[in-house]
Amino acid sequence: MNTDFGPGLHVAVGQSVDSSAYDHYVGRWSRLFVPAVLAAAEVVQGNRVLDVSTGTGEAALMALQTNGGSGFVIGVDIAPAMLEAARLRLTGPVFWPVAADGQALPFRDGTFDSVICQLGLQFFPNPALGVAEFRRVLRGGGCAAVCVISTPDRAPMWGFLADALCRLLPGQRDVLQLSFALADRKRLEQMFISAGFRDVRIEQEQREDIVASFDDYWAPIEAGIGSLPQAYLALSGVDRDSVRDEVRRRLSQFESDGKLHMSVEMLICRGRA
Repeated sequence: MNTDFGPGLHVAVGQSVDSSAYDHYVGRWSRLFVPAVLAAAEVVQGNRVLDVSTGTGEAALMALQTNGGSGFVIGVDIAPAMLEAARLRLTGPVFWPVAADGQALPFRDGTFDSVICQLGLQFFPNPALGVAEFRRVLRGGGCAAVCVISTPDRAPMWGFLADALCRLLPGQRDVLQLSFALADRKRLEQMFISAGFRDVRIEQEQREDIVASFDDYWAPIEAGIGSLPQAYLALSGVDRDSVRDEVRRRLSQFESDGKLHMSVEMLICRGRA
């Protein structure tokens, strides 16, 4: 496989983000959990909020709506291409995009009232270091909340694709399974406790949505936004057809009247500084 993953694994180096494809591939599912993440982080009017791995700004947008515009939101992402997409989406003066590594945040201790990280922590090379940074930049009594994907079988829209790719690319298994790397509740909880958080809680949350058709589901994968789609596009034409057929066959169990009725489970972990 010849894939040049860029920072954050969102797009290949030098490639811009297709925001529409990203929204259909990840955003449509991610946004279903953002209100629960904001509630867990106790985001309220006037809060200073840090959104780590802000991506295209989905969680940042909802945080701005929640804090009433009287606070501010800083969106951090390691991928410049994702920040550019966020800049185009959020143009107000109370959102500031910052290019930075979530494992080495460029902020002083105790800067923020709330820290959120929506579907980003599992991709950190050292997620425990990231959690420690979340704790460092929080004021005393502030809350951090992260949302990570559960096991592959409980996220079939990504899990089935990862399974098919791993069979063809066993040497890339570690990268291809990163989406589910923090599905272990005990590991996630221990990260927060070791970082000095108290009142640590983890909730399993499930949401459902309907995709118009398999073709509608597959289109953003062909756009190559995300590590799994990038790996798919690096395959030969024959292997791509094989992956598509396998995923289509497995997703057929969720099909009704041509539509895909799917659910996804995620873990939301919160802790207080």
